Amino acid sequence: MEHLTIYFALVGLLSLGCQWLGWYLKLPAILLLLLAGFMIKPVLNYLIPMGVADEVLFPFISMAVAIILFEGALTLTLDQIRGHGRMVTNLISIGMLITWVIISSACHLIMETNWMVSTLFGALVVVTGPTVIMPFIRAIQPSTKLSNILLWEGILIDPVGALFAVLIYEFVMTNHDTLHTVIVYGYMLCIGLGLGSFAGWVVGVALRRHIFPPYLINVAVMVLMLAVYVLSNSIIEESGLLTVTVMGVVLANMDDVDVSGILEFKETLSVLLISGLFILLAARVDIDQFILLGWPVVALLAVILFVARPISIWVSSLGTKDLSRNDLLFLSWISPRGIVAAAVSTLFAIKLESQNIEGAELLVPLVFSVIITTVVLQSLTANRVAKILGVKSRKYRRILIFGAGAFPRQFASILKEHGMEVVLADPNWMNTSQARMDGLDVYFGNPTTEEAKIQIDLNNVGRVFICSPYRQLNLLVAYYFENILDTKEIYHLSSLEHKKEKDKEKDKELFGGVSYNELASLVKSGATIKVTKLSEEFTYENLKEKASEQIIPLALFKNNAFQMLHDLNESDIEQGDGLMYLLESKTEDKK
Repeated sequence: MEHLTIYFALVGLLSLGCQWLGWYLKLPAILLLLLAGFMIKPVLNYLIPMGVADEVLFPFISMAVAIILFEGALTLTLDQIRGHGRMVTNLISIGMLITWVIISSACHLIMETNWMVSTLFGALVVVTGPTVIMPFIRAIQPSTKLSNILLWEGILIDPVGALFAVLIYEFVMTNHDTLHTVIVYGYMLCIGLGLGSFAGWVVGVALRRHIFPPYLINVAVMVLMLAVYVLSNSIIEESGLLTVTVMGVVLANMDDVDVSGILEFKETLSVLLISGLFILLAARVDIDQFILLGWPVVALLAVILFVARPISIWVSSLGTKDLSRNDLLFLSWISPRGIVAAAVSTLFAIKLESQNIEGAELLVPLVFSVIITTVVLQSLTANRVAKILGVKSRKYRRILIFGAGAFPRQFASILKEHGMEVVLADPNWMNTSQARMDGLDVYFGNPTTEEAKIQIDLNNVGRVFICSPYRQLNLLVAYYFENILDTKEIYHLSSLEHKKEKDKEKDKELFGGVSYNELASLVKSGATIKVTKLSEEFTYENLKEKASEQIIPLALFKNNAFQMLHDLNESDIEQGDGLMYLLESKTEDKK
């Protein structure tokens, strides 16, 4: 028992260290987690021998996979699938099937594995997932169109692909005779679909009627989901993963059921489960197994990278009109695999080996070979490929304004009129409602939540303006985006006085240090934002003289670019530039 405690404590410390080091070095944490697992293998095996470890870890891995699939299914809403274009819909349907057929056939022919292992391997590696896609998008900064395709493919194919892998696994495990296979397979589908739908509906009704107090909602949903998972497996073995995936899909698509809090909980679960799982799973892999795969695995990886993915992309693009050849080439190169493939493959491999299935021992090293190759190779080359193909977005792709009061709404409207892509976020319903009435893109809530990552596509945000009265939230938003963006792209009003001086030095104050209260008061008294094009007859000096102390210079539209005025010297302001400023109402009255 003492060794078991040390075992999990060590894994926890390594998980934390790898996540922090990945953040600090701006590297995908998955690489460090895998490396830690491979290096710590002798220590972990000393604490708990492999045979004992399997008995201890199997229930943990099994339930962790169930939680990951359930949480992924909560993002799988039918409106989102329909709302993100034919390309995404095709990728998670016909594209996934094409990928599976090509990879399964290649594995059977190249690695000479039997069809049971080959088809299961093909099903496991069709899944990418947002866990690995999001860091890629942040680092590469492709166009908004491509970012949306990659992001939503990862979000949606996570539960869809995992469900597909579960179905293929069940088919493999019931391969005794045709009649028995059909009966067991049908029975499993009935249990998975029936029990999953019923459980999802029951939990949804409970949430809709507020049966659970707010502080118990996340715990209650997780406990009920795990109970349904165990119940399903007790009715018919191996049906639990299908059941909880269906349960999540039903819950996500119920009317008047808010799952946003559960999705926020996913972020914490992801760090705990995904980090720990990667280390534990990597520690189970014997390096000698990679050597036994031999050179044929290189040919298999080449088929996955250069045949399966490109064909899937090009076939899925049929019928779409807004994707260029370079767009398709870029999408063909980006398909990193992640935690779902690693965890599910390990889970299935343990079960297959217990059934003495020939070739089952190759499943995990094959899947990990794909994970390591795709993550390492594509993370090192994707940025260069994007530059060569010309698919990177502009430097300032999207501006996020935190706060949707009267001044931020005016500010956002002016930016939008000048061709800027702007989104506002505010936890005040009245503010966000007014912003929608003004025709602005707005998110109701805190932009640092897990739900916000999906709803407002934070991967395409290049600048953040903090213009809200919520002091504590302002600090949270500032710190959050400092870990995503360059700190010089985060601007705030002078209300962040609680930040330490050494931290404030890294940030940029908006509009020369004016406070939110000052701006709110001016706008309430009738001040408006104006944009004046400077000319030889009307210079910046003329504007200052005419308006005296009644203007606050804000920003400059210069050569089709948007720049904060206090980032420039007055000598940089030239004829033809558009000057944005706040004009007090008293000046208007004098005219």
